Amino acid sequence: MGFGKNNVLHRNHFRKDWQSRVKTWFDQPGKKHSRRVARQAKAAKAGLRPVELLRPAVRAPTVRYNRKLRAGRGFTKAELKQAGVRAKEALSIGIPVDHRRRNKSEESLKLNVERLEAYKARLVVFPKKAGKVKAGDAADASKDTERVKNVAAAFPIPKGSAVLEEPRAVTAEEKDFAAFRALRVARSNARLVGVRAERKRKAEEEEAAKKK
Repeated sequence: MGFGKNNVLHRNHFRKDWQSRVKTWFDQPGKKHSRRVARQAKAAKAGLRPVELLRPAVRAPTVRYNRKLRAGRGFTKAELKQAGVRAKEALSIGIPVDHRRRNKSEESLKLNVERLEAYKARLVVFPKKAGKVKAGDAADASKDTERVKNVAAAFPIPKGSAVLEEPRAVTAEEKDFAAFRALRVARSNARLVGVRAERKRKAEEEEAAKKK
């Protein structure tokens, strides 16, 4: 097909030397093996460590699912502090730390502290060097100690308990309550706190000036 009218001719580049720019992946099997060997060497250097991590019990997000409890990412610093676990050593004994999550209720804090204490009661920490037992290490622990193969099964997440109300008659006060208006008034009061405080301060200053 030819080019008609006053159109621009295509500049076809046929000499790009593409062979030198092709990206190959021939070392993929070798790299996979190298990564595996490196992981094994790192695990051997770290010593005996838990295979699985202990997860906290957290509430699922949104109103639809927040009645349920599920396994979370990690424990908060407040939970670790109450359980007597230092944040820097937590991961070395199989306890992950979540720096973003916050405890917003006493119930969740108590539940996860109890999980940590139950985990610590069954935890056996071997000394890094034979004959040098530090604080928190097991002095006479043998390496054939009973192992927990499945942490999630040994420390299951409890089922979220939702307290259901018994059926009852609606009171007259509840019938007269206007939820929409109450919400709008509460939002307005929260928004106008500073304005009203400034207005009150100016009124008091004017009253003080008049008395003088």
